[in-house]
Amino acid sequence: MTAAVQVGVLALQGSFEPHARAVRRLGHEPVLVRARADLGGLTHLILPGGESTTLHHLLVLFGLFDEIRERAARGELALFGTCAGAILMGQDDGTRPPRFGLIDATLARNAYGRQVDSFEAELAPGEFGAAPLRAIFIRAPCLTGVGPQVRVLARHRGEPVLVEQGPHLAATFHPELAGEDRILARFLGLGEGRRVGPAASQHAAPAAGAKPKLRPRA
Repeated sequence: MTAAVQVGVLALQGSFEPHARAVRRLGHEPVLVRARADLGGLTHLILPGGESTTLHHLLVLFGLFDEIRERAARGELALFGTCAGAILMGQDDGTRPPRFGLIDATLARNAYGRQVDSFEAELAPGEFGAAPLRAIFIRAPCLTGVGPQVRVLARHRGEPVLVEQGPHLAATFHPELAGEDRILARFLGLGEGRRVGPAASQHAAPAAGAKPKLRPRA
């Protein structure tokens, strides 16, 4: 039996409203998460783009950081991080902010330059059908290393920009700003023959604080 999907969008800072609209387009009413009580009953949580150090500060301030990390590590909550949200999902690399450590990957902040260096690109669709994936990169991070449990779903100029580990997804770009709902649909288990809910994970996430076993970028 599959669990009913209950989707939350972290709504402390950043591009949470476009994510909420995307969730509604797929037939779900999102919970805007601003307090620990808002996490109750959620199966999926979206971590939006924004400013990663600010997001981390607010997560700690409102008592959400440890709660999200622990629920995800127990397999109770699937996470989808975009841009700054993806940074928070990765492993600590000695730079700010502290990370959840839920995917076996490291990400470098602002790898593509400043706001004025933002750009759009079309990505090979891979498992997402025939049409290219539309991607918007805004002060985007870069995946500097991915471990053997991480599956690369999309690349830009040979570099991984969309990865999956168990029930978790991380994108260095903003699919919600491009109206690119196929990635969100995959996260929610709609289509692609995927089971719904965090129990769909086939690989455990690395323990918080564990050193990732990384391989160089292909």
